[in-house]
Amino acid sequence: MADRRNGEQAPPTETTVRGEDWYQRELVDERHARVEFLDIDMSEIATQNTVFTECAFRNVTFSQSTHTNTGFLNCTFVACQFFETTFTTCKLTGTMFDRCTFTLLRATGGDWSFVGLPGADLRGTTFTGLRMREADLTFARCQKATFHDVDLSGAWLSKADFTNADLRGSDISALDPLTTRITRTIIDANQAIVLATSLGVQVLDG
Repeated sequence: MADRRNGEQAPPTETTVRGEDWYQRELVDERHARVEFLDIDMSEIATQNTVFTECAFRNVTFSQSTHTNTGFLNCTFVACQFFETTFTTCKLTGTMFDRCTFTLLRATGGDWSFVGLPGADLRGTTFTGLRMREADLTFARCQKATFHDVDLSGAWLSKADFTNADLRGSDISALDPLTTRITRTIIDANQAIVLATSLGVQVLDG
């Protein structure tokens, strides 16, 4: 199992689902704990009020899948595909992503705190109105991504690239403009003050 941030090992799984076709399956009010999903096609799957706890997903395709009020708690995703995947008011606290693709992923509402996305290619993704407190986005490629009204307090943003990204309304108090690339990044007036303050600059009216 892939190591987590700070070297913490992912929880061990107890059962394995291998090579199955879950295409367009609907999962409602289901519970899965410590299951390893290996080489599964979950394209266009729809989950609602379902919870995965300490599960591992390896080489799983989630293309065009939708997830509503679903939890992926302390899970691990390795080499998974999230093409046009939609998460709505989902909880992914403590979940780790390793070598996954996120083309056109959209996440609205919910809690992604403590999520591990180091080095992730998040170009063109959209995150709106959710918590990403203390998320690991070190070295993440966030060019042209949208982070609207996202709580990034305490997030690890060192060496992340937010070129041409839209961060309006988000908590960027953890962003150090000396270690995070923000060329042509779109921010609001309050965020400009936060960045200026982090550089030791005083912003005065008049």
